[in-house]
Amino acid sequence: MNCRLIIARYPKYGGLVGILSMALFHFPLFINRKISFYKLMGCGKNGTFDKNPDWNQWALLIVGEEAFVGDITFINGWFSFFKANITQHLLQPIEGHGTWDGKEVFGKLPKQTDYEGQIAVLTRATIRLNKLKSFWSNVGGVAAQMAGADGLISSVGIGEVPFIKQATFSVWESKAQMKNFAYKMHQHAEVIRKTKKEDWYSEEMFVRFKIIASR
Repeated sequence: MNCRLIIARYPKYGGLVGILSMALFHFPLFINRKISFYKLMGCGKNGTFDKNPDWNQWALLIVGEEAFVGDITFINGWFSFFKANITQHLLQPIEGHGTWDGKEVFGKLPKQTDYEGQIAVLTRATIRLNKLKSFWSNVGGVAAQMAGADGLISSVGIGEVPFIKQATFSVWESKAQMKNFAYKMHQHAEVIRKTKKEDWYSEEMFVRFKIIASR
C-alpha cells in the first residue's frame, strides 16, 4: 500500500479556488475504486500545528494499492488550469500506530523497523474540545523549535477542521535526526508527556514513511 500527499499552492487571491476544490474533488476521489482512503485538507501558515490558515495552500492525501494510487485526471487538470504550484510526495508507510476516522488507514504497521534513511512523518490528532486551551498553549514553542531542528528538510501543517483536527507532515534527512528532535529536545518531549498524562486527543495517528519519490 502506498499513498500520495499533494500540496497545492494557488496564486495570490486563489483562496476561493482552493475552497471550491475541497468540495469538487470529493466526487472523482469517491468513485475511484483504486483509492481506499482520502482526505481533503487545509494548511496552516507555519509548517506545523497552526490556528492561522493559509488560504492559498491546500492538501490532498490519497491512499491506495496502485503505485500512483489511481487516476486523478480531473484534479491534475484543475491544478494546471488555475496555475497551482504543486508539491507531491509518493510514500510507502513503514512504521506507525493509531487510527484516522476509526480506520487503520495504512493497515497493520510495525512500531519500529531497521530502516534508517530519509524519512517522512505524519502526526495527526483530533483534539478534545475541553483540551483545546491546553493543546494550543503548548504547541507554539515546539513549532518554533522544529523550524530550526537539525535534519529537517521541510514540514507543513494540514488539517480537516481548524483548531480541532490537526496534522503535521515533515520530511527528515534521517530517522536518527527525526528521533533526536522528537525525544531528546526537552520542550517536544514534555509536550509528548503532557499529551498522554492529560489525554488531549480523542483520536491520534503517527506514521513514518519511506519516500519513494518527491517532486
